[in-house]
Amino acid sequence: MNPVNETRAERSTDSHLFELGTYKLLAVTIGTIGVIGFCNNALVIVLYCKFKKLRSPTNLLLVNICVSDFLVSAIGINFTFVSCVKGGWVWSQATCVWDGFSNGLFGIVSIMTLAALAYERYIRVVHAQVVDFPWTWRAIAHIWLYSLVWTGAPLLGWNRYTLEIHQLGCSLDWASKDPNDASFIFFFLLACFFVPVGVMIYCYGNILYAVQRLRSIQDLQTVQIVKILRYEKKVAIMFFLMISCFLVCWTPYAAVSMVEAFGRRSQVSPRLAIIPSFFAKSSTAYNPLIYMFMSRKFRRCLQQLLCSHLSGLQPAYKERSVTPVVRPIRPIVVSNDCGSRNRPKKRVTFSSSSIVFIITSDDLHQLDMTPKTRGPSDVNVFQVRPL
Repeated sequence: MNPVNETRAERSTDSHLFELGTYKLLAVTIGTIGVIGFCNNALVIVLYCKFKKLRSPTNLLLVNICVSDFLVSAIGINFTFVSCVKGGWVWSQATCVWDGFSNGLFGIVSIMTLAALAYERYIRVVHAQVVDFPWTWRAIAHIWLYSLVWTGAPLLGWNRYTLEIHQLGCSLDWASKDPNDASFIFFFLLACFFVPVGVMIYCYGNILYAVQRLRSIQDLQTVQIVKILRYEKKVAIMFFLMISCFLVCWTPYAAVSMVEAFGRRSQVSPRLAIIPSFFAKSSTAYNPLIYMFMSRKFRRCLQQLLCSHLSGLQPAYKERSVTPVVRPIRPIVVSNDCGSRNRPKKRVTFSSSSIVFIITSDDLHQLDMTPKTRGPSDVNVFQVRPL
């Protein structure tokens, strides 16, 4: 039987899965998530478009997350909200397919963009390489294409979109025991959950390890270095919040989905299934608070935007066009041997855009800033570029 018709038949006999008060509470919850997510993500997109100093490759990846979360808040939550108000799914089968497809597409885009952002910061801090806008646009294009492939496969017959067990939204057919459907669930969880989580953990783990090595060098504690290490400490906190919130939002949903897919359907009740589903949708509400507003530049731009509209102080806060000055990198700290033959040499260079840490076991005069002259085995380079 068609899942939508089946649901309508159940509702016609007044057989509701939740009590009336529970439906009202769920409607308030999902409505609040939608409004907050819509406003927060729209504000971040407006800030990025209005202020040129925010337009960097890293921030472009962050805006891509906000775009997908904004679309979830504007499109994906509406059907669930109306279903909560009506006490069950009231839409057609085509709407069910669209609801499952759109939520899956935007969710995978957010997850894969987080993985791309982790890789971008990894190569920037650990390998002293900086990505440009062409690389970022290519990454975004591949992320959307990758998401379309996985969410489009059920439309072509590899699994399907159907009502979830709580009957307030649609998703993949997790409970199907057909080998064709079960194989899709296995590869889908592997490619769209476990792989990006592994990438984030690996990248952020190496970043924190690199920062910890720099903090352990006591004779590099100059004013500039202390400021940069404090900045990296804040970034490390943001990394921890990003991973933690991601896992809190999506791990329960993935766990319940795996139990439903590879266990018994009776083990997952509607009350147990609705909580992880709403948790996953709640990530759209506070993602911008973590990814954006911990950045000093975004906070200052937000203050300028609020002051210009609320206090009429736009001339005082108008952005000044400042031509960037390219300054040559100069060494500011060079450690001595201090009588220790095996003690590694350290050198730190500072410029207006980055700080480069070089740790080598060779003699000091062999240090060079050009990539061609670095030894691959005895030289470790760490470069910090503030957002």
